[in-house]
Amino acid sequence: MVSTPKEKNEEHPVLKNADLFYKRLNEIASKHPNPKENYFGAAPNIFIGKKGYPNLNVGFLSNEHVDASYDSPKLWYEQKYDIPQIVSKRSYLVNSNFTTHIKSFDDRFMEKVREIALSSKPVDVEVSLTKKPHYKLEVGPDITPYGPSIKLKKAEITENAKVPQKVEKVYSQDDFRAQGAIEYLSDSFDEHYLTKLLSGGTLGLKSQRKLVPTRWSITAVDDMLGKKDIKKIRDYPNRTDYEVYTGEYMGNFYFIMFFPELWSYELFETYMPNDALKLKEIKSFTDFEGYGGRKEYAYNTMGGYYAARIGVTEHLSARKKQGAALLLRFVTDDYWVPLGVWVVRQTVRTTLANKPLVFGSKDLMIKYAQALIKKKFGYDVNKILSESKLLKYFKSQTKLFDF
Repeated sequence: MVSTPKEKNEEHPVLKNADLFYKRLNEIASKHPNPKENYFGAAPNIFIGKKGYPNLNVGFLSNEHVDASYDSPKLWYEQKYDIPQIVSKRSYLVNSNFTTHIKSFDDRFMEKVREIALSSKPVDVEVSLTKKPHYKLEVGPDITPYGPSIKLKKAEITENAKVPQKVEKVYSQDDFRAQGAIEYLSDSFDEHYLTKLLSGGTLGLKSQRKLVPTRWSITAVDDMLGKKDIKKIRDYPNRTDYEVYTGEYMGNFYFIMFFPELWSYELFETYMPNDALKLKEIKSFTDFEGYGGRKEYAYNTMGGYYAARIGVTEHLSARKKQGAALLLRFVTDDYWVPLGVWVVRQTVRTTLANKPLVFGSKDLMIKYAQALIKKKFGYDVNKILSESKLLKYFKSQTKLFDF
């Protein structure tokens, strides 16, 4: 599991200017019927905050007339939902929350939290809040947005949770560590469901189980699944070619380069000028890992680093090849509100499903990158490449492994 983030990148445009989204977002949210203080509806997910750790705000994301489509990134991607469609659905989810310690599983609401976390489908609940909610969307660079947060007064689950047999098996075992459980379940369930399981304290040795803030569990699942593939990738004797893949989704453009080298990975996230973010100049952030992996959290690109890496490791693992990957992400003003790292994960996966361009040398591939990015964005990509630790790493890596 990745190390727990101790601080955030305060210069990241999403974090620095998150309040600027609210006016436009709340115009969308205000079109919903007035939310109720007491309601019967469905809870497709939970949300565990991180402030006050180890005493956290724990909430059900629920409301009337809610179904699985309110919490299904895979569906949104497959059906090509646009930003207003996703924002509209997510802003409708009320975070009815209470405060508890990460290991206080005897709390009167915790049994309900676990039922929702374990269920593969939304669970019907009756909810009473301490006051009438007013629509407001919570946003962040890693999380999927959700609606207003109101303290919970009373909650009752009115149906049995739908718990898959494999999940029930893992949950009932005393000696199954979280990483092993995630790896075991990953062949049957996607990252979104695995994150809910981990966040709700349903995985790991029973004596060590605890609630995990949603932001941390998203990154932890992505990191664990990536490392699962990297173990195999390091043993593959075959190398990739010099390959370029390109793809785009909702203002996120990826230019992905593979090199026939030993495993290493680097991500550059470049934010183009953006009125919604009041970003007047181009900002870039980067993180890197060599053959031996990272020793600390990717503080610059944060959860996007691990979400993008999953697509890369899956791609190499499926081809049974080893290689180095350099990812250039360009974020335009079409992506005017962050929707969570699922956007990164799915865009990289789809990009790597495209047919690549294959080059005879590194120099030819770099020249192509320079020309394409200059044409598309009017940007000199050498400003990034000159800072690339991965390109510099090749020189020392070759010396180390040639003997």
